[in-house]
Amino acid sequence: MDRRENPYAPGAGLQPPELTGRDRLIEDASADMDRLLNGRPVKGMMLLGLRGVGKTVVLNRLWRIAADKALHTTKVEAPEGGALPQLLAPELRRILYALDLQAAATRRVRQAASALRNFVRAFKVKIGDVDFGIEPTPGTADTGQLEQDLPDLIEAVAIAAEERHSAICLLIDEVQYLSRDELSALIVACHEVAQRNLPFLMIGAGLPQLAALAGNAKSYAERLFTYPEMGPLDPTSAHDALVHPARNLGVSFDEEAVDAVLSVTECYPYFLQEWGFHVWNAAPDARITRIDVEQATPGVIRHLDANFFRVRFERLTALQQKYLRAMAELGPGPHKTGEIARVLGVKAAAVATARQQLIDKGMVWSQRHGETAFTVPMFDSFMKRQMPIFEPHEPKRRLRSGRSRR
Repeated sequence: MDRRENPYAPGAGLQPPELTGRDRLIEDASADMDRLLNGRPVKGMMLLGLRGVGKTVVLNRLWRIAADKALHTTKVEAPEGGALPQLLAPELRRILYALDLQAAATRRVRQAASALRNFVRAFKVKIGDVDFGIEPTPGTADTGQLEQDLPDLIEAVAIAAEERHSAICLLIDEVQYLSRDELSALIVACHEVAQRNLPFLMIGAGLPQLAALAGNAKSYAERLFTYPEMGPLDPTSAHDALVHPARNLGVSFDEEAVDAVLSVTECYPYFLQEWGFHVWNAAPDARITRIDVEQATPGVIRHLDANFFRVRFERLTALQQKYLRAMAELGPGPHKTGEIARVLGVKAAAVATARQQLIDKGMVWSQRHGETAFTVPMFDSFMKRQMPIFEPHEPKRRLRSGRSRR
């Protein structure tokens, strides 16, 4: 069929033609925004889930909903290693200028601008001028200690928004990549504005380990946020996500074709979009059959291997790749850490560093102590295709001269 008419949207954070199975989550967040605008207390939200479940899609939808409600919004994505001051300062500057455009700069806006100027200088952030006819005010957001200065800054901006009878919604994707100090400072900031019932809402998204990272950073984080878990779609929602976009264009899926797609994708939203996109392009006419799905599937897998999976694989060291191959040998997971080491032929301590590095890179996570699971669905199958022959690990032995040998 005509590729130009293809309704499916596979990609990172792209809005699918039909966002299904997330209605309750979106409604809860929308209600919290209304509560915020009405001066009522709200909890922040952290969306948790594996790659491909649509966290960024939902985050983008909530971003638009917040903007439609006239909240002052900002959305950023945390890079690996974190850079929170550099991410937030330009966005908070933009919000302050938006607040100032509503009327002449008031005392609260000027105080927030002063705090921002201090913060920018303390953390050497390069942004444009912060000019509201203010003089620098020492003592606010100027210590160079992020856990003290970031709460001061966010509180000052939230107070300025309150004066304008408005509210702020901060959305952060890939929160797990923030450093521990940055995550701690962010949690403290959310805690302080919540205690003052200021109009500020944070919605974050990240891999499943984010809940534990937040709790480790600050013990009260578990009470400060809700942590909705996003997994595969239920079969009905997955069916609708696949069938409705095609039906709207006069194209039908046989039920056997739908069953085949839902089986191979395991109902993960991203994979549904990929299979829908490629099956549409391969199908000869407006009735898609199981045979069409079966014929298109090898090409979809090759596409995913060359793009979605391999991009992550090539960021890994040889030992990290071998660790994941050992996990794949055991199946989808989760797996006991000791069992992975046994397959590798070493003690768990010998590969503990590699495991932690994989966690830091967002490739695996630990739901329970002593367990390890992939963060990317179907990665075990990819590892077997990428490394068909599994070889146990042979640690290098050190010579007395300091050189190493096998």
